Amino acid sequence: MKAIIYRDNGGPEVLQLLDREVPAPGPGEVRVRIAVSGVNPTDWKTRAGATNPKQFPEVTPHLDGAGTVDAVGDGVDPGRVGQRVWVFMATAGRPTGTAAEFTVVAADRAVPLPDDVSFDVGASLGVPALTAHRALTVGEDGPSRLHPGALEGKVVLAAGGAGAVGHAAIQLARWAGATVISTISGPEKARLATAAGAHHVVNYREGDPAAAIRAIAPDGVDIIAEVALGANLALDLAVLRTRGTISTYANDGGKPVELDVRQNMTLNTRFQFLVLYTVGPAALAAAAEDVAAAVADGALPVGEEHGLPLTRFPLAETAAAHQAVEDGTVGKVLVDVSS
Repeated sequence: MKAIIYRDNGGPEVLQLLDREVPAPGPGEVRVRIAVSGVNPTDWKTRAGATNPKQFPEVTPHLDGAGTVDAVGDGVDPGRVGQRVWVFMATAGRPTGTAAEFTVVAADRAVPLPDDVSFDVGASLGVPALTAHRALTVGEDGPSRLHPGALEGKVVLAAGGAGAVGHAAIQLARWAGATVISTISGPEKARLATAAGAHHVVNYREGDPAAAIRAIAPDGVDIIAEVALGANLALDLAVLRTRGTISTYANDGGKPVELDVRQNMTLNTRFQFLVLYTVGPAALAAAAEDVAAAVADGALPVGEEHGLPLTRFPLAETAAAHQAVEDGTVGKVLVDVSS
């Protein structure tokens, strides 16, 4: 099979396209023929060595993807062969991800994908959708699971709604019944956030964004899915309701976070820092189940018309795909692996 590998941390140039043996699934595992691989910021950061030291002599990157189960290991229903699936967390604790024609994962990390849902959607789920689910389910007064009506009466603020996680947060919050506000930096990103399903968009670079958000939500925002905590904290605290939650999954821009303790005591602010690697198996399983239900309801479409432009590369140009994500390409970067 064709696979992308790297042996040393570094820039995109360390990625190589090589021939490798097709892996065999072990007990409790499935082998998936990958059609489309999704690229996330964590993929290039792991390759670059910016997060954790490289654990394996050789790594095939990418946590997310979509394709078809073509073999199963002992203890897995043989009826799963031929099943269309989306794959998540493929490289968590393993050296082989979805940037290859075949990959092997634990059976519960290959989630059935309905026949009428594209592999592009499947490859765009994983990290963004599961992260968004976690961000929306950690509030003190909110639900721990998502379904239609779960967030009825709640107001959700998705910071950076034109990004992959922000896009998924908008879609999942809308599916669950919330009023959804998204902060954006200009007209084009406003268009994308609106296409994703945001009821309201607020340009944080113009006028008084806190006043604009308070005009929509006079009692404050219940949950904030935050991508740039250092840069946005003052705005977040100005619009958060008492006992509200700031769920932060990134700190884009790297601005240091300074907390006014008294202010947050008065608000009874809940800060939830999150990353999928350590969120725990129960939270991952719940998120995958709820996301699968949203997919079945048609709630997580992708593409320009749905607020998430797709940028594609062939497998041989995975290095260019990594560079595109590192450069901040708006939307989702996908790698076409096999037909």
